[in-house]
Amino acid sequence: MAESKVQASGGMIGAIKRFKNEHPDIWQFIMFNIFSNVATITNFVVLWISMAFLKNMNSPFSWWIFHYSSKQGGLGGFVAFLLAYVAAQIVNFFVQRKVVFGSHVQIRKVIFWYILTVTVAGIISVWLPPYVISVTKPYIGGWAATVANIVNIVVQVVINWPMMKFVIMK
Repeated sequence: MAESKVQASGGMIGAIKRFKNEHPDIWQFIMFNIFSNVATITNFVVLWISMAFLKNMNSPFSWWIFHYSSKQGGLGGFVAFLLAYVAAQIVNFFVQRKVVFGSHVQIRKVIFWYILTVTVAGIISVWLPPYVISVTKPYIGGWAATVANIVNIVVQVVINWPMMKFVIMK
């Protein structure tokens, strides 16, 4: 009986459309996270490729708040996380702007806020990995960089969602 009611009201697609119309902000947050996966995929691919190419650049790197020991990838680890982050944020801006927010905002009018937002999130995302790696590596070995990247992604959502929703894509 319940199944026939769903089919009569447009099936699964109808239920999704109703949810979207009844809860537009929740729907947008869901879409933000789903389409952030395009940036996430970009992030992981660039991270893994960079780590492979830069693995011999493992001399300790310490500058400002960034401290990457040889065990945490050193200079190569720092550069790999930085490259992965920048590539992901470039992809993310365009995907979120067009697909999720349907925004036609002129890039020149919001680029300052976007760069500021991703810079703050980026500083955290490049500063945090060596600490996550040092805690997780004894337990998960080579997967520590991947776990550090997952932590970064969560931090980025917490920072990026409200800024994109209420400031940048308005």
